[in-house]
Amino acid sequence: MSMIRIQLRLLLGGIAMAASTVSAVAGNSAALQACYSPAVLAGVQGEETVARGNRTFDAPIKLGGFTPAAPVPDELRGSIRRVNVPKGEKVIALTFDLCEQRGEVAGYDGRIFDYLRQQGAKATFFAGGKWIVSHRARIEQLMTDPLFEVGNHTETHANLRLLTPEAIRQQVLAPQKAFEDARADLASKQCIASSTEGMSGIPDQPKVFRFPYGTCNEASLKAVNDAGMLAIQWDVATGDPDPHESAERIAAAMVNEAKPGSIIVNHANGRGWHTAEALLIAIPKLKAKGYKFVTVSELMTMGKPVITAECYDRKPGDVNRYDFLGALKHPLNAASKGTANVVSTAEPGAKPAVKKKPKAAATPTAASGN
Repeated sequence: MSMIRIQLRLLLGGIAMAASTVSAVAGNSAALQACYSPAVLAGVQGEETVARGNRTFDAPIKLGGFTPAAPVPDELRGSIRRVNVPKGEKVIALTFDLCEQRGEVAGYDGRIFDYLRQQGAKATFFAGGKWIVSHRARIEQLMTDPLFEVGNHTETHANLRLLTPEAIRQQVLAPQKAFEDARADLASKQCIASSTEGMSGIPDQPKVFRFPYGTCNEASLKAVNDAGMLAIQWDVATGDPDPHESAERIAAAMVNEAKPGSIIVNHANGRGWHTAEALLIAIPKLKAKGYKFVTVSELMTMGKPVITAECYDRKPGDVNRYDFLGALKHPLNAASKGTANVVSTAEPGAKPAVKKKPKAAATPTAASGN
């Protein structure tokens, strides 16, 4: 076994090398069944709707007394796009972002979770800290479900390349603290106490992280890795935040572009407009091709992660336009207006726009992107 795979197993809590083994970063079926009936787990119509203008959960998450996990080893630092798995291992990781910005309460698309459970398909959900706070009941359900893994997607879906070190720290650590708080609340429930397995399998903090908009720089990558998380990108983007992308085109991106070891990005927060319908098409087709679905952390231990020094969608530089859009939203003199956490850190050579991607994998808008 290579040193990288050994380090990954230690970092991710001893996850089994086979995709069929229950993930050590997911919950356990005994706790799930003890705490939640099928009716409680089921999606509720309208729950996927984004409530714009709702500032109920806008207060920053307090980090007092919080201790980050041990840093990621040097060999695993950087942006992980996919995993090169051994020949014959037809495994892929479905991932879904649960973004939520300030001034809104994002949704929970229950149809996605219901179908994944029906199909026994594992998946990783990258949840924002604010989303975790505003969806406490749902995040606790995801924690206890052995099919699912919860990752970190910053506090409020910020472009970390445009923030000061102090603001980056808040964005990176806030979801860890929110997860820790939710875990403590879950542990106090009587249903957990009555479960033979209790909290086993539920980590203290998320082990994987995804950058909003797919943008990062050296400082933000270091902050994530120093906080003990692997920085997970993707190699298949479906374009599902684009309301004009049909279910058929989203499904085609998953089925036609996925390869063994691929990481597929979608959304489950009400901004994956036709994702639920697309999964009805894609999952049976992927299964027919022989693919098995694993969590991101399981996938990491099954081969050699492909690690790059920068973040991008399909090619280096293709997410630079988000820096431009962020600069428009937060002008250079914003610090004098009480927004000192925002600075201009556009990378040298960054362009305000790039060529459009092929329509089948349209890039999401800045307001609702990855």
